Amino acid sequence: MPLPLQFKTGVIRDARESDVERIVQMVSQLADHHHDKASLSADDLVRDGFCEHPWVYVLVAEAMGQLVGCAALYRLIQLQSANRGVDLHHLFVEPSFRGSGIGVALVEGCKLKGSELNCRFMKVGTDPENLEAQAFYRAIGFDRQNSYPPRFVLDLDD
Repeated sequence: MPLPLQFKTGVIRDARESDVERIVQMVSQLADHHHDKASLSADDLVRDGFCEHPWVYVLVAEAMGQLVGCAALYRLIQLQSANRGVDLHHLFVEPSFRGSGIGVALVEGCKLKGSELNCRFMKVGTDPENLEAQAFYRAIGFDRQNSYPPRFVLDLDD
């Protein structure tokens, strides 16, 4: 099943260029949450996400007519086995929408996007102190890898 993906209160879809300003805001909110400083500009995102061969793929969660979450993916490869993958680089849901299934729906959308890109796996990393995120990824089927900082992998061939 391709994107868009319907969920209980909205839709997960590929980002549009008209979404760029809002995505930059959400990236900044996530950076602030991790005590980091975002320097991503709208021009950067247009350059990297809306070109002929994107460096990054962004999915958005739209609920009640507004963008309330986003996820970013970039390509990976295990060259020795020619297995393609994607890294789930950012997953963000507005605080007032957390716990409503939007994060899970965004990951489901990322799985669909990874499959669309002929990928066999998806990886994600977390801050070592972010036990809530680690529990979230394990609960939705990711396996913890033996690495530091924590990395998780999900087989997309299932």
